[in-house]
Amino acid sequence: MYSATISDLLRLLVVPVLGWAAVRDVKTRRVPNETWLPLAALGLILLCWDAWAVWTETVWTLTVDGFDIALDTRFPRQTVDSFFVRTAFSVGFLVPFAYGFWWFGGFGGADAKALMTLALVFPIFPVFYGPGYTLPYLNETTLGVFSLTILSNTVLAGVIYPLALAGRNLLGGAISKMMFIGRPLPVADAPRRYGRLLERPDSYTRRGLDLDVLRMYLSWRGLDLDDLRANPERYRDPASLPEEPNDPGDGTIDDTSGSLALTDGGESDVDGDAAAEQDAADEWGADAFFADIGGPIYGTDAEELRNGLDVLTAQKRAWYTPGIPFIVPMFGGLLISLTVGDVLVWLLIQIGIGG
Repeated sequence: MYSATISDLLRLLVVPVLGWAAVRDVKTRRVPNETWLPLAALGLILLCWDAWAVWTETVWTLTVDGFDIALDTRFPRQTVDSFFVRTAFSVGFLVPFAYGFWWFGGFGGADAKALMTLALVFPIFPVFYGPGYTLPYLNETTLGVFSLTILSNTVLAGVIYPLALAGRNLLGGAISKMMFIGRPLPVADAPRRYGRLLERPDSYTRRGLDLDVLRMYLSWRGLDLDDLRANPERYRDPASLPEEPNDPGDGTIDDTSGSLALTDGGESDVDGDAAAEQDAADEWGADAFFADIGGPIYGTDAEELRNGLDVLTAQKRAWYTPGIPFIVPMFGGLLISLTVGDVLVWLLIQIGIGG
């Protein structure tokens, strides 16, 4: 017999949507806001449904073609207090936590919205019964807050990526202190990649030029990176800035061509009077670029733009990080949580902590 609460079955709608969002975030670094609104609405409806079931100890059973879809005895066993305490912790702690991490730059916008949504949809542990087994398999848990289990499994899943990246770099002979978070990149490919440079002209950094900003800058000037590499001294001079810059866009790679989408209109040198007014210290016109777009963006300011352009015009290869979105291990954490359970609590029990 297969059984589960109807509300838990409806919660599984989150799985394909989060998987789609993870794939889209990797490919485009953009997830539409509309992705999360239906899931948040679903979470609110299911919370009200479950709250009523807990309060009234109601049991529904539905049989379809021999499969039982039932509101099982989990709800009558669960006290009203435990349900509302766990729900309050999930929503009251993880939603502000996700927002705070986004505010301080620890999460991207899609990552924060995904975690907020999971906190709303999965405040308590779902239960799925099959013939001879129950999922999640591991029932050990400290708080019984399923969204917290998803977060802990997400962190554990995220550990796999730097280890795999370091192994790949080691096999390729690319050994550096950046090998756990990045990999070498042919600089000619930089406009066709998402991520962030890990190099400055004389050092490594975790907060180098964001490649979205590179695309915006090139589009703003109406140039290709090849133009800058062919004549860096010319384009380092702010007098070479176009008289009427292009729309920089938002740094997205053109999906149709796989390359940078430039607006029409090439470079147009300013006249002598305007050139005299340019700040000669504004190498690459970085200050003028950020003044035009309204200030630093994507964690990149004028200094980091200059450092990145110096690296990209002087070297053939540079270290960069593709910056895998947090939503990717979050999807893995959700799958692990729904099938295996709370891996962190299980590990702690195995080494004699907790239980």
